[in-house]
This record gives sequence, C-alpha cells and structure tokens, in this order.
Amino acid sequence: MATYLNPGNESFRVIRNGKYVDKTGLVDYINGTIDTPFKMTCFSRARRFGKSFAAKMLCSYYDKTCDSHELFDDLEVAKCLSYEKHINKYDVIYLDMTWFISTTEDIKHIVGDIQKSVIDELNECYPNARVGGETSLPRALLKAVSYTGDKFIVIIDEWDALFREAKDDDALQREYVQLLRGLFKGGAATDKSIAAAYMTGILPIKKYGTQSALTDFKEYTMVEPLALSEYVGFTEDEVKSLCKEYNMDFDEMKKWYDGYAFSEIKSVYNPNSVMNAIKFRKFRSYWTSSETYESLKSYIGMNFNGLKDAIVSMLGGEKIRVNTVRFQNDVTSFESRDDVLTLLVHLGYLAYDEIERGTYIPNLEVSDSFEAAVEGREWGIVEKAIADSDKLLDATIKGDADAVAAALEKIHESNFSILKYNDENSLSCAVTIAYYTARSHYRIIREFPSGRGFADIAFLPYKSTDKPAMIVELKYNKDADTAIRQIKEKRYDGKMREYCGSDNLILVGINYDRETKKHSCLIERI
Repeated sequence: MATYLNPGNESFRVIRNGKYVDKTGLVDYINGTIDTPFKMTCFSRARRFGKSFAAKMLCSYYDKTCDSHELFDDLEVAKCLSYEKHINKYDVIYLDMTWFISTTEDIKHIVGDIQKSVIDELNECYPNARVGGETSLPRALLKAVSYTGDKFIVIIDEWDALFREAKDDDALQREYVQLLRGLFKGGAATDKSIAAAYMTGILPIKKYGTQSALTDFKEYTMVEPLALSEYVGFTEDEVKSLCKEYNMDFDEMKKWYDGYAFSEIKSVYNPNSVMNAIKFRKFRSYWTSSETYESLKSYIGMNFNGLKDAIVSMLGGEKIRVNTVRFQNDVTSFESRDDVLTLLVHLGYLAYDEIERGTYIPNLEVSDSFEAAVEGREWGIVEKAIADSDKLLDATIKGDADAVAAALEKIHESNFSILKYNDENSLSCAVTIAYYTARSHYRIIREFPSGRGFADIAFLPYKSTDKPAMIVELKYNKDADTAIRQIKEKRYDGKMREYCGSDNLILVGINYDRETKKHSCLIERI
C-alpha cells in the first residue's frame, strides 16, 4: 500500500465506521464505463457535497492490493451484476490535488512533483517495469501496464484546485492541462494504459474559447448532473430515513438544507450539513464560514450590468434566467453577470432549474450567506430592509399597518432599478425582501394557488413555529381595501387552512399609488 499507487481501503473503512448513506450505485455506473468510449468521467459538485467520500469509495473498490468485500457486501452495489467482475481488480492511481498544493514547496513545480511522486511509487512497486528513469507519467503508466498486464483506474480528487489556488498563473494551468491530456487524450496509448478515469472537483473542466480542455470526458455538473443526479447530495427519501432514525424534525431539515433540484431528482440536500445537524442536534448553517461570506461578497459585488438587480430579485424569491454555456469554468474569466451567476451555481450558493434555465437561492442555510454578504454602502436600503425585517414581521402580526407601509416606503427609495417598481411583480419582490428573515418561520410562496385564483404571497408557518399563517395581496394604483376584499371573495383563506390547519390567519392588503408614490396597508386577523 502506497500513497498514490493503490492507497488501499482504509479511508473508506473510516467512512463506514460512521453513519454512511449508501451511494455505491455510483460504483456500478463507473463499472459500466470501464474500457468503453465513455470511460472518462468528471463529476463536479459544490464544496461539502461528498466529493472526497466518493473518490475514496472508488479507490477502495478498485484497488487490487486489498480485499474490500466486507466494506461493500452489504451495500447497494453488491446487488449489481458488475460487482464481482471489477472489485479489487485494478491498479489505482489516486491524486488528491489539495494535498499536493498544501505540501508543495513551490506551487510552480507542482506538475513535476506529481509525476515524480507517482513514478517513484511505480518504480518501488514494479522495479522490473523500468520506469525509474521516466519523467513523464503517461509514459511510465504505459511501461507499467506492459509489465503487469493490468490497466490503471485514475482517480483525481479536487482536480480543479489548481485553477482556484493559482487562478492567475495561466502558464501553470496550461502545464497541468497538458499532463491531463497526456494521461487521457493519448489515443491508443491511453486505451492501453487507462481502464477508466474519475475526476471530481467544484468546477467543470476548463474551457479555452468554446472548447473543453479535455473533450474525452463526460461531464456531470451542478448545472447538468444528468444520470448522476442522485449522487450530487442526499435525496429526500434518504433524508427522511435519517430524520426518522435520529428523531430529527424533517420539516426543519428541509427548510435549512434542501432546495437543489434537477430534472431527474426534484429534491437534493447538502449532505455535510444534514449530517452535522444530526451530530450536533441543532439546525444552523454548517456549510458556510466567514471565508465563504467574503468570497460570496466579492462575486456579488462585481461591476457587471444587471448583476446586483439579479441578486436583489433572487433575495426577493425570484428565479433569474441565466445563460450558463459561455462560462469558461474558472474563477477569473468573467465577461457578464451570467458568468458570475453560473459560478455561484457551481459553488453551491445558487441552485439551477434546468427546465426554466433559472438560478435561485435554494434554502435557509444559503440565505444566511447572502444576508451576511449583503453588507456595505453599495447595497444600501436592501441591507437595511433585511436588518429590519424581524421588526416588520412583528409589526404585521400586531396589526400595525402604518409600520408596514413605512417599511415599504424605505424599500422603494432604493437605488436598485428592480425595486423602482411599476407593476405588482416588482412590488412583490420588494415585499418579499422586506420580510426576508420571515423565511426562518415560514415557507414563503409567491403566486400561491388558492381558492379561485392565486394569492400574491402566502406565508405558510413551519411546524416548529408559533407564528400565524399570512396571506399578502398586492395592488397597484388601487387601494388596500380592494386587496383584502379580493382575498375574501376568491376564498384564498380556505386553501390556506388546508395547508396550515390554522384558524389563526392574518390577511394583509398592500397598495402602491403611482400618483402619490405612497404605500397603504390594511391588516385583518381571522
């Protein structure tokens, strides 16, 4: 057992010693790619979404120097036809790029260090293969296969770390890409030496212009995970099972950590956060840190036309249509607001709706990050509105209509064009921002199907809160009384009771008068 060549199964054994949610279906998927034209897989996901767990699992399964049956026999993959055919049958090369970066004396030499480190272990393990004089890892692997007769499976964890850590060193990045091309785009030589490759990281494969640097790889990303959607994070069934086993509130778990959705899987949770909530018996933000606040703040503060308005709209609960195709898959080549928003999807700060092609803020945990990042003079009234939103909710529940109208007046004074509204949709965005922190207590739904139409905004209280349900109806150039009357006439409150089972319901009517540029509000409690 070595560090890079056949690292054994101890890492996955440690994972199995804790609570393990079975994701070994991924093994069967990779088995199906071995020695096929689709043998190169790059599966990028946001940080803390289980990337390293998956890489260690694959190492343990394929490594021919150990017997991993006891670690896999009780898992899903053991039921698959491919299980026995491939378990512990390959030489494995495992590269953890973050480890190389953290231990190198000079990052500029890292590509040479990687090749030397692996070649030294190959030489030690297979001295008769005569790879000791080689400086090229692709040639060394070809020699080793000629000696052993066994192809390699190459697993690279955090493959894109170099693009993030040395983001301005284009020469080093190109040297690294050349190494990967030598390993994986060597034509007949690659087919002779590589049975399969699996790379995982945060970013998709770097583009140069419109062309991927490694065109032979099939990519699965936070934008388009395709057949690997269920392995991006925890599915809803998996989380429900965990909540039942550990007696945790599923509704709270969903509120905090759900929100990522794909066409194949409608509900995906951040696995690291779910497991931490179980471990510490507390729902809070585990995924973020002060470092991530600063990172997010730097991205959302970039000076691209329409970016800040897009962020404000998403704070107000909207989805923003985004072109994800032109993004160059790095952290420096930004040409538009869409590039920034696409990066935030890959980083996990935003979720992406494949059908509507729109981005949105997925859950309360990520909302906390945005709340922390929206600070400073450039965000003006938006930051103030978020800071005051607890007071606004309290005023609404107490029936203080004047305070609600005054709060919306402040929002309307914003410099953000999206909040200089001229229709009910813009007004709805402003109202949702004004009640931003209410999402800790409520599931907030815009255009809520109710009675004989759609209520503008519904506030459905979570089981863990004692807050009343609320319906907010908005009017433009009419009056607040008309809004309240519409709620009653269209029986929006009846549908709310179906959802909430609550007789404690607040009706809120809000109107904006274009002539006077004033808001009016009327509040009734049923």
